[in-house]
Amino acid sequence: MADLMHVARKEFRGFFASPAAYLFMALFVAACLFVFFWGEAFFARNVADLQPLFSWLPLLLIFLIAALTMRSWSEERRSGTLESLLTSPVSLWQLVLGKFVAALGLLCIALILTLPLPITVSLLGPMDPGPVIGGYVATLFLGAAYIAIGLFTSSRTDNPIVALMVTVLICGLFYLIGSTFITNLTGYQTGQFLQLLGTGSRFKSITRGVLDLRDIYYYVSLTGLFLVLNVYTLEKLRWAGNPPSASHRRWKTVAVLAAVNLIAGNLWLQPLHSVRADLTESHLYTLSDATTQELANLQEPLQIRAYFSEKTHPLLAPLVPRLKSLLEEYGVRGGRNVQVKFIDPTRNKEAEEQAARRYGIKPVPFKTASRYESSIVDSYFDVVISYGDDYQKLGFRDLIEVKARGEGNLNVALKNPEYELTRAVNRLVRGYRSGGDTFAAIKKPVVLDAWVSPKDQLPPDLQSFRDDLQAVIDKLQKRSDGQLTVNVQDPDAGNGELAKKLNDEYGFSPLLASLVNPQPFWFHLMLQSGDNQVQVPLPAMLDQDSLQKAFDDALKRLVPGALKTIALVAPQGNRYRGSDYSQLVKSLEANARVEHTDLSDGHTPAGTDLLLVMNPRKLSDKALFAIDQFLMRGGRVIMAASPFDINLAQNLTASKKATGLKDWLAHNGIELKPSLVLDPMSAELPVPRTRNVGGMTFRDVQMMPYPFFADLRNGELNGSHPVTANLQQMIVSWPSPMTVDKDKTGKLKVTRLMTTSNRSWTSDKPTVLPDFQAYPSLGFDDSAKRHSQLVGVALTGEFTSWFADRKSPLLAQADKKGDDKQDQTAKAMPVKADKKDDKPATPAASSVIRKSPESARLVVVSSGSFASDTMLNLISRSLGTVYDEPVTFIQNAVDWSLEDPSLLALRGQSRYARTLAPLTRQERIGWEYTNYGLALLGLILIWLWRRQVRASDQRRYRKILAEVA
Repeated sequence: MADLMHVARKEFRGFFASPAAYLFMALFVAACLFVFFWGEAFFARNVADLQPLFSWLPLLLIFLIAALTMRSWSEERRSGTLESLLTSPVSLWQLVLGKFVAALGLLCIALILTLPLPITVSLLGPMDPGPVIGGYVATLFLGAAYIAIGLFTSSRTDNPIVALMVTVLICGLFYLIGSTFITNLTGYQTGQFLQLLGTGSRFKSITRGVLDLRDIYYYVSLTGLFLVLNVYTLEKLRWAGNPPSASHRRWKTVAVLAAVNLIAGNLWLQPLHSVRADLTESHLYTLSDATTQELANLQEPLQIRAYFSEKTHPLLAPLVPRLKSLLEEYGVRGGRNVQVKFIDPTRNKEAEEQAARRYGIKPVPFKTASRYESSIVDSYFDVVISYGDDYQKLGFRDLIEVKARGEGNLNVALKNPEYELTRAVNRLVRGYRSGGDTFAAIKKPVVLDAWVSPKDQLPPDLQSFRDDLQAVIDKLQKRSDGQLTVNVQDPDAGNGELAKKLNDEYGFSPLLASLVNPQPFWFHLMLQSGDNQVQVPLPAMLDQDSLQKAFDDALKRLVPGALKTIALVAPQGNRYRGSDYSQLVKSLEANARVEHTDLSDGHTPAGTDLLLVMNPRKLSDKALFAIDQFLMRGGRVIMAASPFDINLAQNLTASKKATGLKDWLAHNGIELKPSLVLDPMSAELPVPRTRNVGGMTFRDVQMMPYPFFADLRNGELNGSHPVTANLQQMIVSWPSPMTVDKDKTGKLKVTRLMTTSNRSWTSDKPTVLPDFQAYPSLGFDDSAKRHSQLVGVALTGEFTSWFADRKSPLLAQADKKGDDKQDQTAKAMPVKADKKDDKPATPAASSVIRKSPESARLVVVSSGSFASDTMLNLISRSLGTVYDEPVTFIQNAVDWSLEDPSLLALRGQSRYARTLAPLTRQERIGWEYTNYGLALLGLILIWLWRRQVRASDQRRYRKILAEVA
């Protein structure tokens, strides 16, 4: 070991004895910085990672390491010093490894000079350290393999130029053999085999942030193979001119066996899929616990059919192996309950017809062009997941994302396949459970508490409904097979302790049929299973069928994983007023039922699990009562509201509007102030601007920062709350400042979700068009005091009803026949009788639940348009990519509200999760030159260090010579 290190130190010093080492490091760092900032346009990508650097390193290392190693042995042979080395007491292994370690040490120093790049990226955005660590590890192992190849070729010739060219040729072949340029010309099987042989494809696998033992060993085996060949080459030079002997044959046998075993090790390790470490923060390339749990809960076999054609678009071809690997992982984790099949419809006519007939899968024609020809390729890129009699289909639009990186330059990558696949499985399982036996799906016993007054104390029209209740209870007990326990009690019996308890614990109070007949009565129903409690609301139609449906809907809410129902309240009509939510609805329908409603009858749709109120306008008292009482029953409510109405129809204008929520929100401690927030940390949008050039006025549209579109990042999004923890960027359009009154929130838990930057300010003027003549910098008056503004909040806990001291709006005005003094006295709202049956209408009973259980949740965002199609499309056009972070925010809020953490965790693997902070052009140039300056400073420090070491060696040598003299 001492001799090896002595050789390594000698070789390392030899690099610095000439300008070779400094030239190598300078070229290496300059090439890395140029590729990173200019070649790959780091700032234009707007992604906080080092992918531009690592994508070019396999090619850069070929030429740089070839130049570094070309003189290692060829110079020894040309100068005649090789014979001395071969006859020295140092073994050949020590000589070869010494030169190898010296070259690898120089590569390590060169990589250290690039460390300012990851530091810069981490300062500009939330960089994931996993791929960075993997990139540097991959660079070291790839560099080691290239160094071994360079040393071997250098030992075969005495001409350094020949060694350089041969090294470039061999390393280039290893890189090209696994590149998409070659694999696109072959089928899947051949392409996958070639990728296993390519240094570049293995390099990309590690730079994802996954340290796979098979990839690491590949580089180790490649390095070991060429080091063995290097030693064997030198040993043959030692034999030169001698007759063959047994020692020579033993050397050849040992070299062949070593080479064969190094190569065979790759074959032995290939079946080991699980021996790897996923270094990414969110474990992007490992099936999450949520997916594993979802697969473990399968009750029926799940079939996954992947339809991939052998010939496909060149940009899709590299994605197929990765997707197949992920699907195979589903099969491994799911065991017998998951069956994965890969089908090429172009080779199986029957499979093609079945895919088209049963699943509606047809090939997508892609136009491909090369230097020599252009053609149309019919490609399959679909995945079908079937469970029971239902299935979900995912096409290439669901699985990939396309981002423009310039004219004619597209970046195609997998979007988030695990989330899409698990979401499809989740929806299928929920639909299956919802359509089956609910009692069989509920694992714990169910208790029905019916707090109902005796039949003779009920209004005459409701006495028959009491019999309907008993009939429904009898049917449920028969279905439950002993799993349902029923407790029917009269709260007014005894001394009224039960009535007091119900009012204190649940906020329940007696019901009224009308204000004319103020005789109170009790009719409250509650289902409980374990810790889950669900109130069974009285249906609008007080008949047996409606009551049976209300019980069925309540039971489904007790089923773990049952398909949820979301009631959406959104304005209809003019899409330029932020009322179009098709993209949001499409995303929600992937995991839940979405029902549109206006709440005009004062009731939420039967079976509603979550109420989503988007951009409300002049909500009536009945609609407000429906929202309030839904929350009081422990419901979940998400609101996106603003006191301003933005009109984009002809010209950009804003006007104040009434949402109908002002007093209700104030009662719950939230106030939406009648002003708008402006933030200089904003998104760029096409803004009309007037310019004066040579006395002539021009009006054009330029990409300018628009302060009303606050761009929230990092600390402005609550990283500790599940709704925003996985979001790194959110553009909130025309938000209003929001305040929270701690005195009114009381025992509620208030969590800030989104706040603007501390450089933001507010304006109560409805002027949303910029005036650059009056305000040249931003186009708006920014003289107001600046501080951060709350624009998103979540409240949980025990709410109190705004109608606690008011009469129910559902009790209509009473008939005035005998008493004019009772002005606008309410009476029970009649239900229209069926024209066919001509049955008398039954009254609707109503009361006010005064407080909610602690499970109630309310999320409020002070922007009514931030998740509308108009805003999403507008921002997508300005960013040059598909932007749907507001949809993700709403979906996160839905999953958190409905306590579905599995999909919430998966959705965190968002493609927008690693964006840079907004920078001006001067700041970008400053960061670029800072990195160049740090690299130059590093070279200067290395030169000073080597100069100091050389001076120290000279002093030591002079001291030794003096002692000898």
